[in-house]
Amino acid sequence: MSRIGKNPVKLPQGVTAQVDGQAVSVKGPKGTLSFVAAREVALSQRDGTVVVTPRDASKRARAVWGMSRTMVANLVEGVSKGFERRLEINGVGFRAAVEGKALRLTLGYSHEINYPIPEGITIACAKPTEIVVSGADRQQVGQVAAEIRAFRRPEPYKGKGVKYAEEHIHRKEGKKK
Repeated sequence: MSRIGKNPVKLPQGVTAQVDGQAVSVKGPKGTLSFVAAREVALSQRDGTVVVTPRDASKRARAVWGMSRTMVANLVEGVSKGFERRLEINGVGFRAAVEGKALRLTLGYSHEINYPIPEGITIACAKPTEIVVSGADRQQVGQVAAEIRAFRRPEPYKGKGVKYAEEHIHRKEGKKK
C-alpha cells in the first residue's frame, strides 16, 4: 500500500484538471501542464481532487502508483505557485547577468558563456553572484539549474564555482609544506 499514492491530490482555487484515460491536463494561472500515466494505474477526478489508484496488485503497479500521484501533485503546484531553484556563484570575477533571452556567465574561462533561456523558464539575477531559475514545470526548472551548475561545478579546495543555494560543499584541506 503506497502511503503517498493513496492521498488524493486537492485542486486549489483557480486550478482545473481534466482527466482523459491515462492523460491528465492541469490548467491554472501559471499555464497548462499535462502528464500521461503508466497503464498500471487509473486516474479519476472526484470532488475537486484527482485520485490515482493501481489497477492490480503487481509490483510494477505499486511502484508506479506513488510516482504518478507525485507527478500529478507537481503539475497542480506548478500551475498554481510555480517552482524555483536558487544558484550562487563563488569566485573572484565570477558573475552572471541576463541579457535579453540569454544568460551571460563569466566563470573564469577565456570566454564568456551565453546560455539561451528555454521557453517557459524565467531567470533572474538580483545580484551578479545570484541566479534564480523559476517556472511551472518542476523537471524543466531542475534541468536548467543543473545545466547552469555544470558549466563550473564547485571545487572542494576554495569552493569556487556555481552551486545550489542550499548545497553544502565539503571542503578539503590544501597541501602542507
